[in-house]
Formats: sequence, C-alpha cells, structure tokens
Amino acid sequence: MSSKKRASSGLGQLLIPLIALGILLLFNLLRDPSFFSIGVAVNNSGNQVLTGNLISIIDSASELAIIAMGMTLVTAACGGQDISVGAVGAISGAVLVKVLQAFGAITGPTVLLALLVSILVTILFKLFNGTLVAVFRIQPMIATLILYSCGRSIAYWINGDATPQLNSPILSAIGMTIPGIPVPTPIFCVLLVGLLLALIFKFTNISLYTQSVGINQGAARLNGINPTAIKLLSFALLGVCVAISSLIGVSRLGQLNHKTLLVDIEMDAILAVAIGGNNLGGGKFKLSGSILGAYIIQMLTTTLYAMKVSPVNVKAYKAIVIIIIVIAGSPVVQAKVSALWKKLRSGRAAASKEVG
Repeated sequence: MSSKKRASSGLGQLLIPLIALGILLLFNLLRDPSFFSIGVAVNNSGNQVLTGNLISIIDSASELAIIAMGMTLVTAACGGQDISVGAVGAISGAVLVKVLQAFGAITGPTVLLALLVSILVTILFKLFNGTLVAVFRIQPMIATLILYSCGRSIAYWINGDATPQLNSPILSAIGMTIPGIPVPTPIFCVLLVGLLLALIFKFTNISLYTQSVGINQGAARLNGINPTAIKLLSFALLGVCVAISSLIGVSRLGQLNHKTLLVDIEMDAILAVAIGGNNLGGGKFKLSGSILGAYIIQMLTTTLYAMKVSPVNVKAYKAIVIIIIVIAGSPVVQAKVSALWKKLRSGRAAASKEVG
C-alpha cells in the first residue's frame, strides 16, 4: 500500500471521532462561549497554573488516555478487551504506597523505585491474564473477569482498609503541576507514553506483528510470528500503562483509596478504543484514535456537568451519545455510507458526461 493510501486510510479511521469532537466543540461554543476560556490562577502552593474547561478535560482524561493506549494493543492482538485494568490499577497503587511507606521519606529515587516495583507487579498480573488468553485460549473478557472480581480485594490485603496520606511535593508535582510549569504534569505523562510507544513501533515490527496476529493468527504463525509472545507482550505493555495511570491517580489525591482508584475506568477505556475507530475484534489499530476517544468521553462528561445534569443521569446521557458514535463508526454503517458515496460520485460523473 502506498504512503498516500495509508494516510487516506488512517484519516478515514479518525473521521468519526473527529466529527464527534467537532460536534461537541461546536455545541459548547453555541451553548456557552466562555467554555473555552483559559486563564491563569495561583494554587495552594503559590504556583501559577492554567485553568479552564479545556485544560481540565485534557488533564482529567490523562489516566484514561494512557490506559486506552494499552487497551488498544490488547484489543488488536487478542480480539477482546481486558476488563480488569481498574482493579489491577488498585493493586498497583497499593504496591506503590507500600514501597513508599517502607522507605519512610518520599524522595525522587524512592518514587522511581516504587514505580518500577509497581510496574513489575502489574506486569505479572497482566501476564496472568495474558497466559489465560494466549496459552489456554480463554476469551479475554472472561479471562480478565477473575482479576476484575478480586483485584481490589488483593489491594486491600496489601494495604489494609486504611487510606494513607502521602504529603509530598514530588507526588504533588506528578499529580498536579511542576513549580514554574503551569501545564498539568499528567498531560506530559500522556505525551511521554505516546512517544515511547511510537518509538517502539518505529524501530521494531511490534505494530505489524500485533496487527497480523489480530487479523489472522494462523497466517501470522506461518510467517514466523509467535502469536503467544505477541499477545503476552500486549498485556505486558498494558500493565505498564496501568501502573503509570495508577501513579498519577495516587499523586492527584495524595492518598491511596483502593475502592475508588481508577474505578470504572475499564469501560471508558474500551469505549475510547471503539470511538477511536479501532476494530474491537482485533487487527488494525490506531493509538491516536484511542487517545482522541478518551478526550471525547471526558469532554462529553464535562459538558454534561456544565449543563447541570445530575451525576445520577450523566451515565445515561453518556451511553446514548456513545452508542450513536459507535454505531456511526461501525463497519456496517461505514460500508453503507461508502457505497452511497460511490453511487453519488458515479451518478455525478455520468451526468457530467451527458452534459458534455
């Protein structure tokens, strides 16, 4: 496929999420132009920070965007989704806090070490899921239901029912802003994870292998690709994403609450992948689409709250809008729209010839 055709295909995949984002932006512009205002305020630490709905949307969606990237890889390779990311995120947060408490003082090196330990533990749990999927060939959603059910209980066993406070300028900088830099730090975390994955895909064949396994596992094996290894790798990369998101979640609040950390994020992550135009049955994927999907979900949530919709009804309204977006981006609808467009173009060409 030529580079021109690849670019056209990539843009086509992003068409629905871009249209959805455009509609949300236009709706908010007509509803309340001040929705897009960005200002500068001084936080409790005396540092200047950017404020406004757009900044809040991009910042608040950071954990979701990072997990959506990892979820995209699992979806592409395995043709299914991991519904345990929130529960395993609670385990990751519990391990992170346990390591920090063991050292007592929270310094740069101890935070880095705690993050590395939590990443390793999270990868182990994700490899457990991956083994059930890749080796025992259990459907991903069923395989991950185990940790979805017991993950937060494991987090409780690690740290008990306490919600330890973590008063540290380092964690505040990770969860909020770095002194002297008004942009929220989680936004940089999303950029960093996206850049690292982009570099991995650029200098390795992991992206190609992942898509090949998702499209046709048997054909991939005949071409020398190990489907089991690729599936396990996708779960491991998701584990890294979950651990980083957990660090951001713990740092935002300055405490660990295993009951609420990354709660319900798995459903939003799956929706972000779907809204981003990725095939939930596996195969071709686009990380930028999933990131865009995460921001669309967060913008929709923020818009509903700005319209004074009660928290009880927000999920219902979100479900309606998301169903419309997902159906509009489904292969069936896209095929019908494409056929209609081709028919219209051929009709115009025939009419122009008759006129000529």
